Amino acid sequence: MAEEHGTTIDTSSAATVSDAVDVVGAAIVRDGRVLCARRGDGKSLAGYWEFPGGKVKPGESRREALRREIEEELLCEVIIADEVCTSVQRYDFGTVQLTTFICHLESGTPHLTEHQEIRWEHPKDMPSLDWAPADREAVRLIASMDLARR
Repeated sequence: MAEEHGTTIDTSSAATVSDAVDVVGAAIVRDGRVLCARRGDGKSLAGYWEFPGGKVKPGESRREALRREIEEELLCEVIIADEVCTSVQRYDFGTVQLTTFICHLESGTPHLTEHQEIRWEHPKDMPSLDWAPADREAVRLIASMDLARR
């Protein structure tokens, strides 16, 4: 892996950002804890933990896509704050470029619709979960943040 300007690139493959699917993830913070979501059975990367989110549609900004995805996936609304990082990960099904943002609940309570489990974790405890490879750089960075003030 190589890291440049907050971007992690899997240099072990010939993947480039131009062939990657653009995806966004929300590290939703509440009372100093972060919402972690476990992918459901029957999905790619089933059982791995991730930050909820999804694909950016043509014509959407990453922030617009994230707001839409959280409304669809968790049935709540978020305020999107700082960008954490962008990582590029090659999987057997393709290449994913994931941009993760710190977010805060604006309204509603997260509900399970696509994930098998969600939980609020202290940032320092997040690395103990089995994260999807594309999310691991953001987890590493968030684990060292003081989110009580954010």
